[in-house]
Amino acid sequence: MTKSSKATSIEILACDAGWRNYHFVKLTTEDGVVGWSEFDEGFGSPGVGAAIQRLSARVIGQNVFQHERIYAELFAATRPAAGGVVAQALGAIENALLDAKAKCLGVPCYELLGGKIRDRVRVYWSHCATWRINHPSWYKPPIENLDGVKAMGREVREKQFTALKTNIFSYDDGRPTGWRPGFGSPFSPEINVDRKILRDLRMHLEAIRDGAGSDVDILLDCNFNAKTEGYLKILRTIADLDMFWIEIDSFNPEALGYIRRQSPHPISSCETLLGLREFLPYFHQQAMDVAIIDTPWNGVWQSMKIAAAAEAFEVNVAPHNFYGHLCSMMNAHFCAAVPNLRIMEIDIDRLAWDRELFTHEPEIQNGHLVIPDRPGWGTEPNEEALRAHPSKTSGGLLNYGRKI
Repeated sequence: MTKSSKATSIEILACDAGWRNYHFVKLTTEDGVVGWSEFDEGFGSPGVGAAIQRLSARVIGQNVFQHERIYAELFAATRPAAGGVVAQALGAIENALLDAKAKCLGVPCYELLGGKIRDRVRVYWSHCATWRINHPSWYKPPIENLDGVKAMGREVREKQFTALKTNIFSYDDGRPTGWRPGFGSPFSPEINVDRKILRDLRMHLEAIRDGAGSDVDILLDCNFNAKTEGYLKILRTIADLDMFWIEIDSFNPEALGYIRRQSPHPISSCETLLGLREFLPYFHQQAMDVAIIDTPWNGVWQSMKIAAAAEAFEVNVAPHNFYGHLCSMMNAHFCAAVPNLRIMEIDIDRLAWDRELFTHEPEIQNGHLVIPDRPGWGTEPNEEALRAHPSKTSGGLLNYGRKI
């Protein structure tokens, strides 16, 4: 068993993913082993790839087994501005190193994380109705009214999923439109929540519950689409509905703690935080019931540290996962090994060509993802397929609210 294998090259690859692009790191070692990771530039963080390329010069020639030391060195080199896209670049490099190390050892990545605790992970169908409303040209069939929302709930139940997550919608003449002022669509920087939005949200949730039935858990993601006053209005409006959690993004841990203490429903948050230091104020404020960790952003190894801290504050964790199949597999290994897991996010509505892009898709049985036992993450991008779907010059949140 080798305990040394030096990185010889790091490449950035990307491909068309409908309304956005998928992005990948390909790290090759002197033994010909390839470590892969997936990262994202479309969720408010353009430029991650450029940061990876600049940092890669300090990775080439280093032993991929020493990922903790490499991460520490890269952090030291970027310490004055170690957050944002730089932190995400470090996470992407770390994840590629983990894949390479596991493949050198011939083991699944979860073995590097302490071994798996569970063979299957409960998942929730994320962006349920959302993708078919907001991106109808990519995700079929399009949803154009409340009957479509109700049918979506029924589809979740009939496909034996036990949980789903949806978002906030405005209805005009019965037709739904995504309501995302926090992301500039509509452009409304004051981000106030009026009576119509409250009525429409409740109507949307009641329709999806009508279709899903009483045994499917429903999650609501509010993102950054309100301020403290607005989130409290939403919580009061749906106080009597049976909700698994309400997901709220807030840059202020004290404000989020105030919201949680008045909420009739569990609160989840923190999917946009980077590094344990950013999570700690939220833990100290007891600001959420479930801490959401973006493992592609943070790196899976670093995410295990965040999860361990969450455990000390009696908080469970869930991964943020709305990217490609490689990210889902990276998150699956995290979920397999982390003790204090709540549930795993995954998008079931997929692009028509998603299955071409990866060697293996996630295996889902009865609403649970089966943890793979293949070496590394258990899937790789198909480079020929990536070239067949070249990336676009724009996409993701940068296009939200633009008329193009």
